[in-house]
Amino acid sequence: MQKRYIISFILFVKIGVAQVSDSTMLRTIFDFYLTKSNCYSNLEYLSTKIESRLSGSPGAAKAVSWAKQAMYDSGADTVYLQPCMVPHWVRGRKETCFTKNSKNKVIDYAICALGNSIGTPKKGLSAQIIEIKNYKELDSLGEKNIKGKIVFFNVYFDHKHLSTGACYGETVTYRYAGPSRAAKYGAVGSIVRSMSSINNDFPHTGVMGYDTSVCKTKIPACAISFSSADKLLQELKENPQLNITINMGCEMLADELSYNVVGEIKGSIKPNEIILAGGHLDAWDNGQGAHDDGAGVVQSIEVLNMFKTLHIKPQHTIRAVAFMNEENGGAGGKAYFENTKKNNLKHIAALESDAGGFSPRGISVDTTLGAFKKTLGWASLLDPYFVQYITQGGGGADINPLKKLGVPLIGFQPDGQKYFDYHHTSDDTFDKISKRELELSAGVIGGLLFLIDTRGW
Repeated sequence: MQKRYIISFILFVKIGVAQVSDSTMLRTIFDFYLTKSNCYSNLEYLSTKIESRLSGSPGAAKAVSWAKQAMYDSGADTVYLQPCMVPHWVRGRKETCFTKNSKNKVIDYAICALGNSIGTPKKGLSAQIIEIKNYKELDSLGEKNIKGKIVFFNVYFDHKHLSTGACYGETVTYRYAGPSRAAKYGAVGSIVRSMSSINNDFPHTGVMGYDTSVCKTKIPACAISFSSADKLLQELKENPQLNITINMGCEMLADELSYNVVGEIKGSIKPNEIILAGGHLDAWDNGQGAHDDGAGVVQSIEVLNMFKTLHIKPQHTIRAVAFMNEENGGAGGKAYFENTKKNNLKHIAALESDAGGFSPRGISVDTTLGAFKKTLGWASLLDPYFVQYITQGGGGADINPLKKLGVPLIGFQPDGQKYFDYHHTSDDTFDKISKRELELSAGVIGGLLFLIDTRGW
């Protein structure tokens, strides 16, 4: 244990939180995270010992049991399961995709089915492929040119954006809504360039949704890796009438009962006011879900461990939530909102970590209850811990519904430049996690919740 950690801890025990400066307490908190945290070991277990944990799967059920025990082990006074019905989509047989060139040579491509997509016939789906660069081009070509073909949405990240999240936000519509918009003009299948800019052969899955108000016909939808997309473009250039064959065995089964896992330490002064930290427990089935979002889950659970290990008695109730079904339905976030509304629970802050286990960079906070202004006042305290910016905004897929109840939302923002290299791929594995980066970001989350608890809005 570091000398500074011992001195700060003794000061804390002797004179209490109220008489120790914020900067001293934050240093104590970070000493804990960098020397005593269970974030890395918890994430290793979740990522490598529990099989793929997509909603409705056996792995997801095991992850729920693990999270419940992990919260108790971290010092939660109470842990309970919050039920929600979740979709149960299965990938089925390994996806394949190929074309044949002018010499009848088979050329293979790396694809993966998009979440919630239907499958192809067992023998596959073969049709002429047509490249589409945007919806305007799709609409202008219309049924005359689209009908009976497989649409290839070839849309790149716009690298003028400093934030890769902004790049993703602009392109993800072609993954989610593209299949129905293509089916409207008679397309029989949809392929989208992976939502990434890294040139490798790991295709990126992700959720898509059939919009029956646009088209009642459902067509198979998949993503193609960046390098395979480039290879396909070359083949199209040589043969504009190119036929492609895709084969996917995915299907949607009946909904399953699953759970959010909620652990809390009761507040000593205002037990009916909740400060929440959360991440989502489910992950896509093609990887280990280490960055997305195992990191956010273990960081949230570790907040409980931090308060207990440092013998901090929070004024407000500190709650960690491992949400279920963020990836392909959002059932966990909806269930949490409905429970909060039904029971008239009061949250004074809700933070979500769902951007990977990378180094801390910033915090996004909304203006409700003056939260943004108050957090700005802590900028000098957080600056030594690599928090470079505090911006207006705040939120996350699971906590966004709480906005309707006037809850101040916070989005934790680690360095995102590599996030979409791994996001939704089989390459999102535990070995891509830096222990130090994971723990530094966990420290920012724990430190921020400490400030909210003791200093308030």
